[in-house]
Amino acid sequence: MLDMIGVGPFITLPLLLSAMGGPQAMLGWILGAAIAVCDGLVWAELGAAMPEAGGSYRFLRVIYSGRDGGSTLGRFVGFLFIFQLIFSAPLSAASGSIGLSQYAAYIWPSLTRNFGAQIIHAGPYSAGVSFGLETAVAIGVVLLAVLLLYRRLASLRVITGVMWCSVMGLIAWILVTGLIHGHLGQAFDFPRGAFHPNLAFFQGLALAMLIATYDYWGYYNITFLGGEVKDAARTVPRAILISIVAVGAMYMAMTLAVLSVVHWQQLVGVQDIAARRAVIAVFMQQAYGLQAGPWMGKLAAALVMITAFASIFSLLLGYSRIPYAAARDGNFFRVFGRLHRDGFPHISVLFLGGMAACFCFFSLTDVIAALVVLRILIQFLMQHIGVMLLRRSQPDLRRPFRIWLYPIPPLVAIAGFSYILFARPNFVRELLLAAVILGLGTAAFFIRGRRLPAGERI
Repeated sequence: MLDMIGVGPFITLPLLLSAMGGPQAMLGWILGAAIAVCDGLVWAELGAAMPEAGGSYRFLRVIYSGRDGGSTLGRFVGFLFIFQLIFSAPLSAASGSIGLSQYAAYIWPSLTRNFGAQIIHAGPYSAGVSFGLETAVAIGVVLLAVLLLYRRLASLRVITGVMWCSVMGLIAWILVTGLIHGHLGQAFDFPRGAFHPNLAFFQGLALAMLIATYDYWGYYNITFLGGEVKDAARTVPRAILISIVAVGAMYMAMTLAVLSVVHWQQLVGVQDIAARRAVIAVFMQQAYGLQAGPWMGKLAAALVMITAFASIFSLLLGYSRIPYAAARDGNFFRVFGRLHRDGFPHISVLFLGGMAACFCFFSLTDVIAALVVLRILIQFLMQHIGVMLLRRSQPDLRRPFRIWLYPIPPLVAIAGFSYILFARPNFVRELLLAAVILGLGTAAFFIRGRRLPAGERI
């Protein structure tokens, strides 16, 4: 649940509401949860059948390597997964850093000063790049996380404990505050024509589902530690499915609490910038009035910042080990397999941290869209197709957990993710980015293969 929540819902609620122009965007939470359950069932079957460290890297290699395990296709697909990870992992860390900087600007408004902004054009598509104190804070947060990671870590109990207390304490505070100070009817003040089934509605719904997908992701992280999970055949499926249901209910309750205090028009308009960028802080400020409100808002902002930093730290820690493991496995660039004298993969940490710092110059919306599209195309869809291929190619494989109502869940997940990919306005931009990364990964795989000694190419 901590892997799922992170800082996501504290920074994306205004984006979710803006996608559909009102509280009808809560459909995104509901449909996003349905897709997450279908996707989670796929992860549950694969995680229970192959309870080893590696998660998707392991699954994709086994699925596409054939019965004998010697197929080049399996190595190629596994390589592509790692290649996209060196982009998507920094994008994920950057999204948390940008969110942290937005809440920091609530506490210190002078941080909103920009030194300049630039629009990058690629044909008919564009993306905004900003330079300012907020960006400097976001980059500084990434560098601080890298600095803390640049040492031997004996335990993560402290950082996990801080993250758990801050996240759960903040969510409980939000729910209690909404219950005491909110007016529930305000949360259902839908604009006229909110559910009219026109093109704008379905495009907005796709964008809302993309935001929800970003916020739900993380339920599958237990599969990356499958070899260390006790009774994985039972624990992995339960952890995945219970987490999705519990977090989905939490997101809905938190959204209703916020909207019962802060009117949704504040979160979608351009007038109240603070509400859009630090929604939880503004929620507390309005709930507790003129006297206590400003201090409550700053306290909430500080808790979100703690949560964000803990999330960034754990993301870089966990993801830095994946390219390292693949490199040691002989299926990624050797430089990522180097260890510092203190025993940690310093090249991997530095590379992912450097990429995350670069992505901090972009807007939160662009970073999230690029992250979700990239992972859907080069990880999730291959896994959904792969679980059905594995059923046919290895029907005798031991499967302690089987997908309920198979093959409906993987087909629904494919349809849902395809809708997110292609129904959004201006969807081609992220697809082109994914195509470029896919092309670069393909070229890197075959160029690297030619340079390897003959005995290492299989």
